[in-house]
Amino acid sequence: MKTPRRLTVRDYRRDAVAMAPWLLGKLLCRRAGRKILKLRITETEAYFGEEDTACHAHKGKTKRTAIMYGDGGYAYIYLCYGMHWLLNVVSGKKDFPEAVLIRGVEGFAGPGKLTKQLQIDKTLNGENLAESKRLWIEDDGGRPSFTAAKRVGIGYASEKDKNRLWRFRAG
Repeated sequence: MKTPRRLTVRDYRRDAVAMAPWLLGKLLCRRAGRKILKLRITETEAYFGEEDTACHAHKGKTKRTAIMYGDGGYAYIYLCYGMHWLLNVVSGKKDFPEAVLIRGVEGFAGPGKLTKQLQIDKTLNGENLAESKRLWIEDDGGRPSFTAAKRVGIGYASEKDKNRLWRFRAG
């Protein structure tokens, strides 16, 4: 592996469907006090625009989803089932809502487990991942093979959107 480099604003301009598999193998980094945790991303899911009925922005811009309408490179963190904070990476360009859910990192399968381990909660919602000293992503050249599958936990979505192969797993 090469020396890790922090992802830049330009890296986050990819659309979510391209970014989701590209993020596999990258290092999710979290500073907690003096300690920096770095865990390799192993699973992601793409959410792409108002037409995607699984996307939180499907019904348009709200206070909750406003961040998804901004430029890529920000953390979109929301509470799921009233108990788990989930981390999404906003991607793409301003005015088109899209994001990549980080579903797993090495040692922690499941988006709620990884946020608990990394102490990620609503206080990091809106964090600029290209500049933050608390939460960011690095690339050390890791490029794992991966499989694509249907997204999970989207029973409310249309059949077309349920069947999209927009969940990506390393390995």
